Amino acid sequence: MAKRKEDNFCSPENAKRSRQEEVEDSDKDGDEDECTVSFTNGTSTLTAAEVGIIESIQLKNFMCHSMLGPFKFGSNVNFVVGNNGSGKSAVLTALIVGLGGKAIATNRGSSLKGFVKDGQNSADISITLRNRGDDAYRANVYGNSIVVQQHISMDGSRSYKLKSEAGAVVSTRKEELIAILDHFNIQVDNPVSVLTQEMSKQFLQSKNEGDKYKFFMKATQLEQMKEDYSYIMETKERTKEQISQGEEVCKNLMQRLTELKRQCLEKEERFEIIAGLSTMKTNLEHLKHEMAWAVVNEIEKQLNAIRDNIKIGEDRAARLERKMEEQQVRLNEAENKYKDIQDKLEKISQETNARAPECMALKADVTAKKRDYNDAEVLYNRSLNEYRALKKDDEQLCKRIEELKKSADQSLEPERLERQKKISWLKDRVKTLQDQESSVNQEIEQFQQAIEKDKEEHTRIRREELDVKQALNINQRHLKELKDSKTDRLKRFGPHVPALLEAIDDAYRRGQFTYKPVGPLGACIHLRDPELALAIESCLKGLLQAYCCHNHSDERVLQALMRKFYLPGTSRPQIIVSEFRNEMYDVRHRAAYHPEFPTVLTALEIDNAVVANSLIDMRGIETVLLIKNNSVARAVMQSQKPPKNCREAFTADGDQVFAGRYYSSEYTRPKFLSRDVDSEISELENDVENKKAQILNLQQHLSALEKDIKRNEEFLRRYQLRYKELKLKIRKSISEIQELENMEEHQSVDIATLEDEAQENKSKMKVVEKNMEQQKENMERLKSLKVEAENKYDAIKLKVNQLSELADPLKDELNLADSEVDNQKRGKRHYEEKQKEHLDTLNKKKRELDVKEKELEEKMSQARQICPERIEVKKSASILDKEINRLRQKIQAEHASHGDREEIMRQYQEARETYLDLDTKVKTLKRFIKLLEEIMTHRYKTYQQFRRCLTLRCKLYFDNLLSQRAYCGKMNFDHKNETLTISVQPGEGNRAAFSDMRALSGGERSFSTVCFILSLWSIAESPFRCLDEFDVYMDMVNRRIAMDMILKMADSQRFRQFILLTPQSMSSLPSSKLIRILRMSDPERGQMTLPFRPVNQEEEEN
Repeated sequence: MAKRKEDNFCSPENAKRSRQEEVEDSDKDGDEDECTVSFTNGTSTLTAAEVGIIESIQLKNFMCHSMLGPFKFGSNVNFVVGNNGSGKSAVLTALIVGLGGKAIATNRGSSLKGFVKDGQNSADISITLRNRGDDAYRANVYGNSIVVQQHISMDGSRSYKLKSEAGAVVSTRKEELIAILDHFNIQVDNPVSVLTQEMSKQFLQSKNEGDKYKFFMKATQLEQMKEDYSYIMETKERTKEQISQGEEVCKNLMQRLTELKRQCLEKEERFEIIAGLSTMKTNLEHLKHEMAWAVVNEIEKQLNAIRDNIKIGEDRAARLERKMEEQQVRLNEAENKYKDIQDKLEKISQETNARAPECMALKADVTAKKRDYNDAEVLYNRSLNEYRALKKDDEQLCKRIEELKKSADQSLEPERLERQKKISWLKDRVKTLQDQESSVNQEIEQFQQAIEKDKEEHTRIRREELDVKQALNINQRHLKELKDSKTDRLKRFGPHVPALLEAIDDAYRRGQFTYKPVGPLGACIHLRDPELALAIESCLKGLLQAYCCHNHSDERVLQALMRKFYLPGTSRPQIIVSEFRNEMYDVRHRAAYHPEFPTVLTALEIDNAVVANSLIDMRGIETVLLIKNNSVARAVMQSQKPPKNCREAFTADGDQVFAGRYYSSEYTRPKFLSRDVDSEISELENDVENKKAQILNLQQHLSALEKDIKRNEEFLRRYQLRYKELKLKIRKSISEIQELENMEEHQSVDIATLEDEAQENKSKMKVVEKNMEQQKENMERLKSLKVEAENKYDAIKLKVNQLSELADPLKDELNLADSEVDNQKRGKRHYEEKQKEHLDTLNKKKRELDVKEKELEEKMSQARQICPERIEVKKSASILDKEINRLRQKIQAEHASHGDREEIMRQYQEARETYLDLDTKVKTLKRFIKLLEEIMTHRYKTYQQFRRCLTLRCKLYFDNLLSQRAYCGKMNFDHKNETLTISVQPGEGNRAAFSDMRALSGGERSFSTVCFILSLWSIAESPFRCLDEFDVYMDMVNRRIAMDMILKMADSQRFRQFILLTPQSMSSLPSSKLIRILRMSDPERGQMTLPFRPVNQEEEEN
């Protein structure tokens, strides 16, 4: 606790009485010492507080308020008054949260995000603390005020800004805020500093005596001290356990030291009697001499073998050179044959090309003559149609004239009216039929569109069904292969592979193969990382099922065996022809390298060099990287320059990545290299079931579409019939209208005019008939010309076809000759490669010879250093090496049986140092424990004395405060059971008749509670005190007395700040510049800022 700065306001008489009562309590507790407390009368003359008090506070979007403040508080007494909902409790809650308190400490919520106003994204709190005088915190940085700004986000996070008086941000770290609060002794979680309504209900209004005791301990910070002491005692007990363990270890080490010392003395005695080791060492030296010259002998033998191999290789090189010359002769013959056939074809082609212009010209002439004949035929047919029309008109005119002559005298008026009436009715009918036609046409179009859409959907679904069926067949076939492969792994490479391999073994036993073919290659390789299975399969593809043969003769035998197991037209495994070697190619100079990712070659375990060499030749697996992640593969191959010698890369998903291209894999799972067959079978079975369900759904969809199409087609057919019927009726009605309109009345007919028209029509018929005869003659002439041109064109076309027939067999011969040339070129390349490979091997042998000769010189030099004179050695180097190792083991066994004195001495020294070090640590810990026990005993006694002083002072203050209303009271502290009992007797009466506070009235209990709080205020240190609705249960008399007591204490403690929240108006308070009333207005709809108004108009002095 900090040092007190004020004197109390109690009278000496009251102090004396309280002291006597406390002595009685001390006797009852049995563990308290005396503690003196001095009191003085009169008003305090201390100045206003300089550090730690709250100058102002401002809230934004906090709880249910958009804007509150800024509130400027006085340095001594501040009343915040207002009705419920006006924001009083929000100010107190913001004070706790703004100074770093937890949300749960406010009893207003369990999370900070609950303080953000609904509909807003964040809340802001700004608190200004006074920072003046000698006790100011970093006054040169912050100035006279410290502004603490806190920003609360919607997600419950918060951030701080600590600003100086000038508004500059000094820090954003919470540690700086904690340092400021510690410096000012501000404790927002201490109920004496900030007492909320909920905290008051929890402790002060509680009927549990243990809760009151906890409130006292927390208010005086004795609870924190008690927890610290408990933690220290636990640490001390753990240290004692470590000391006990250390003493046990020391005891064991001491026993070990004694044993090592005894062994050391025994070894010294035994070494003195060892004899015989010198003889074994002499024999070992002699064997080393023989070993040196035995190595020389073996290198000389290797040199002779290499020289013999070089001689054989040179003879074979000569044979290969002769074969190369023979192959070149065969290639030249094939090329000459190809050239002769090509010349013949060129000659036929030239002749065909020479006839092509004539053929094209004749074809164009035939086309022109056909066009002229067709034009003449069109003119003739047009004249014929015109003649027929004129003839029909003539017949109608004659008929009409005769009719008019017969009916000239008849009256036609009734007939004309009837005809007009019928025309009108027919026109109305035509309009109705046309409307129906339009409606039916629209229906037809809609049905046609629906049918077309359904057919497109049917085609798409049918195609999708075929794709799914194809995938299902593949999966079922793969599933069957996997199930078969559980009993025989080779069946994964094809159902015929086990039988084919048996046939190969049988043929090899009968001597049909020079070397036994190797395959399938996928069965000869093993993965180092199973996750790369799909990547490697995507890279190697069909090579996993391929076989290797030593020469073309072996290939032909293997092809014959394959024909027995693979039907014609089905795909067979690839056969690679390459000379078998016992050593794998040295690809270090051309292999790709990356520090993080392997190549296909390094990702595989290949025991057979033939398999490795074949994959290097056919696929270049030393230049292909394997990168599991797709994006990383793109970055390595495309975002930067690819690694040296790297052509491409594959991902774990099987995707292929080049420097400028990216190809996705067609496969989703490995087929040949997967190890977990059961898992793959399970996945494939699930896929097969899913595919079957998908096919069933598609078939149901197809069936529904077919029904829709059939139904729509039936509707379409009906509407089309209806449309035809309407068309027919419309045409018939229009025809009747035209006939009725063309009929002329008899009265208006001029027979003479009709006769003139008939005469004119006959003249036209004669002209048209004459033209027809001329056009017919022209048409016959053009027809003969057309036939003549067609005959010429057919003749030239026949000659061109004959030339083409001559060229076809020559083209076949040319293809055969071309194939022969390719075969001879491949044969030549084969011998060139074999020659190059053989020369490389020969040169390698020569280089090996040079190396061996140098090695021989070195070994001879080393042998002369070991043994200057050459020794005739009959044993081989391996036998000598075994004898040397056996003799060395015997010597080491002798040493082991007698022990190593130096090793025992070393162990002894190490054990001794460990013992001394551990013994020193144990002694140091014992001294520390002893000192800690002394300090803790002294500290705990001080703690008890401090606790007794605080309880005594609290009792004295409480009794003195009660006496102001002529109450009597007693506080009993039971520190053993951690309870606090408060008894109060209101009014004058028998002092022995104390009763529990629960028997008091509401106002009396509230007054007693205020006395208890004021007692705690008097013994606790904090720059400000906040009390929420302290007078809520008091009557007017008790409220007045409690208010006077608080004001009196505040007057005596002007260096402290008091913030009191109450719903009362406080209008009866005396006017004083030390008292400031902040009156909160009732919130109105739409109001953003809640104003306050201080009662006194004087500004607080700075």
